[in-house]
Amino acid sequence: MRSDAGVVFGAVKKSAISEDIVANLLSLIRERELRPGDKLPPERELAAMMQVSRPSLREALRALSIMNVIEIRQGDGTYVTSLEPNLLMSHLDFVFALTDATFLELFEARKILEPGIVAMAAARITDEEIAQLEACLARSMEKTHEPEAFVAADLELHETIARAAKNSILERFMASISQLGRVSRTRTVQLPGVIQRSVQDHQAIVQALKARDPEAARQAMLQHLLNVERELRELGASRDDHDDDTAR
Repeated sequence: MRSDAGVVFGAVKKSAISEDIVANLLSLIRERELRPGDKLPPERELAAMMQVSRPSLREALRALSIMNVIEIRQGDGTYVTSLEPNLLMSHLDFVFALTDATFLELFEARKILEPGIVAMAAARITDEEIAQLEACLARSMEKTHEPEAFVAADLELHETIARAAKNSILERFMASISQLGRVSRTRTVQLPGVIQRSVQDHQAIVQALKARDPEAARQAMLQHLLNVERELRELGASRDDHDDDTAR
């Protein structure tokens, strides 16, 4: 059934559970039928359009609210949120808290993407972008005892490198995992020696970019990712050993 705004809220099978309603609404958002800031029809109307019970719809809307896809404003209605990536990914810290394997999969992806991106950037980077990287590097060196500020400088450095590659597709790939990177960094910077090692790695990366040396930049980035990954694996191994000792 079509709403007053022209959005077609398709009927959901009578036997469907709330997950199917969630999938239906998410599909409308993906297809741009619903956009950030749009107001959904009132609950009674929406339930009739989708041919579902109001309790099932209410449960689905609560789930979407927890996902930060919609915002339920008491006395005003239900709205699609801004759908900003940072908002949608705000619960990823919980996902990462469950297992280090998620961190390690992220590093696998970064080892494929970032060495190639930085090599491309070495051939295309501008003097202005190099100055931006040096500013990020200086800030990170000043903030080695302030993990949150260090993470911000670290992220900006990597984002600047992605822009310097002058490839919009690769830049979008990096932007899509930016929040994943933020969450993972808040964890890895807590590991002993990681911040100090990262500063040294960043210096090598920036130096290779200043020299416009793609292969040196590629190797410096790969080494940086390997260094942090190694610390994470060692932490996981030490936890496993501790768990084994506890079990005994």
